[in-house]
Amino acid sequence: TYQDRLDTLDNVRSAGMQICCGGIIGMGETVEDRARLLQTLATLDPHPESVPINALVPVPGTPLEDQTPVDPLELVRMVATARILMPTSFVRLSAGRSSLTREAQILCFLAGANSIFYGDKLLTTENNDVDDDLALIADAGLRVKACSA
Repeated sequence: TYQDRLDTLDNVRSAGMQICCGGIIGMGETVEDRARLLQTLATLDPHPESVPINALVPVPGTPLEDQTPVDPLELVRMVATARILMPTSFVRLSAGRSSLTREAQILCFLAGANSIFYGDKLLTTENNDVDDDLALIADAGLRVKACSA
């Protein structure tokens, strides 16, 4: 259940681990569903250390293969809202990023994304090319900061 998931977050935190918890948009949810997700995360004390914001990547052969891609500005709004609600969290621009234009990705950074998943492959989908990411970050006037474990 949803409560089981929230209890898991409490258990993870109680075990001394950091929380990485976000969501996938573009699966048929409403704007209110998205707001509730961010509100729920923002009420955790403390906020999750990492909040990945993913856009659905339709995969052939899955129930959502024909899902309409999320409007890039909806992703920007989600990032901006997450940043406002959770100012100390890493808001990670995550899956689905490779389908965005460079401009849309930069808008996400300007809206508050301060982290990406870096590397050629995500869990189940391809990711942006590493050299392209470095160029994007430079073009956006941002700098790369090493991860702290």
